[in-house]
Order: sequence, then C-alpha cells, then structure tokens
Amino acid sequence: MNANKRTMGEKAEQFHQYHVKGKPLVLVNVWDAGSAQTIQSTGAMAIATGSWSVATAHGEQDGEALPFQLVLANLSRITKIVDLPVTIDIEGGYGRSVSEVKQNVLQIIEHGAVGINIEDQLPNGAGLYSIPEQCLRLSAAREAAEQAGIPLFINARTDLFLQQVPEQHNEALLGEAITRSKAYAEAGASGLFVPGLQHSQWIQELCDQSPLPVNVMVTSPEPSAKQLAALGVARISYGPYPYLQVMEHLKGLGQRILMGS
Repeated sequence: MNANKRTMGEKAEQFHQYHVKGKPLVLVNVWDAGSAQTIQSTGAMAIATGSWSVATAHGEQDGEALPFQLVLANLSRITKIVDLPVTIDIEGGYGRSVSEVKQNVLQIIEHGAVGINIEDQLPNGAGLYSIPEQCLRLSAAREAAEQAGIPLFINARTDLFLQQVPEQHNEALLGEAITRSKAYAEAGASGLFVPGLQHSQWIQELCDQSPLPVNVMVTSPEPSAKQLAALGVARISYGPYPYLQVMEHLKGLGQRILMGS
C-alpha cells in the first residue's frame, strides 16, 4: 500500500508541475478505459475524464445522474490500464454536505485519481454555491487529500460563465471569477477552471490576476490553443468534444456500412 501511495504521490506531483502559465497542459477528455488507453498512446501527458461524456457513454444524463459507484468503477478501470496521472471530473462532488464531499474524494483517491474537477454550480443547475459554501467544500476535498497522503490537484471549476450566454458576459462576471479564484486558492484549490469563457482579453486578465493556474475549455475555433497559451492559460481541455466527434464518426461509419450491405 505504501509503495502504491508513493507512486500516486509522484504522479500527483508530476501533474501539478504540468500546469505552466503560457505552456499549458493539453487534455483530450476521455470517458472509459478504452478511450483513455487510446489517448495515452498518442503521447498525452495525463488523462482526464469529462462528466458529460462519461454519463452519456453509460446512457445517463450529466448532472450526477450516473450512480457514484459506477463513477468509481469506471475510474478504477481507467487507472488500472494507463500509466499516466489521471484526473476525474466529479461534477459537484456528489454531495452537498462537507462530509459527503470529503468521503467521496477519499474514495476517488483510493481508486487511483491524482486530480479532480469540482464545480460550484448547484445540483439542479440553477445558480452557484456561495463563496463561503464552496470554500468549505474545497477545504473538505483538501482534507481528504491530506488524510490520504496525496497532493491531489483540485481543479476548482466555476460555472459563472456557463450560467450566462456569451453575449451577457461582462466585467462584473470577470470580477467575480477573480474573487472566487482568490477565495478558492485560500481554501486549498490547485487550479481554476472557467468553462464558457471565450473572450480573449478577459481570459488574459483572469490569468494575470488569478493566484491559481487557469484552465480553459475549448468550445470554438477562437481563441486557438496557441492563442490561449499566449494569453497565459496553464491548462486546456476539450470537455465533451472528443466524445461527440467519435460518436459522429461511428454514426457515419454505421450508415455507410448499412447502406452498402
């Protein structure tokens, strides 16, 4: 057990070091052991799941509809088949209470993950946890990591920009993102994830002012990965995009096969 912990500890430290402002870690999000093994074979530095893709691949909706035991089983299969650091999207932590979050994160670590995404969106998708509430939840995740003896990378996701369409994004939202970043850092977070933010100037301002390395999810051709690096982003992820592309290819393949049969 101690040897396993050392191995996980080394992977966790390595994963932290991959987050470099201006030279971002690029993560092609996976959904199961097969996709994780495929992405590892491409020369990836780490493996990251996406909750939407994992849920959909299991026939469920995103939003913690997939039973947590299935989340753990899927994670276990991934960590057993790849040699890279693995980070898992656990949505809101599968629990509203601090104790639930802590226990769930302990189980995530036991199943081999060295990083997590945990969001501040409320379970019903309407609104966010207050900053004090979310800080308690992040602190609970950090306590779990310390109890397990693993320097877990806690990627604190804020859904500020997903709660509003891009046309309604403004300086006030950016200001709140910066405020949350500072509070989340004090609570034990390792990174800040801002899905939905696409405005180049605001991405740069956030990277300049956030005490945490910033993770941006690519949802459109602009800004490109190269441009995001120049803006100071430290981590780039692709969310459900890889899964959608694979399924679209599979659909086309199926149509061509069936039409030709």
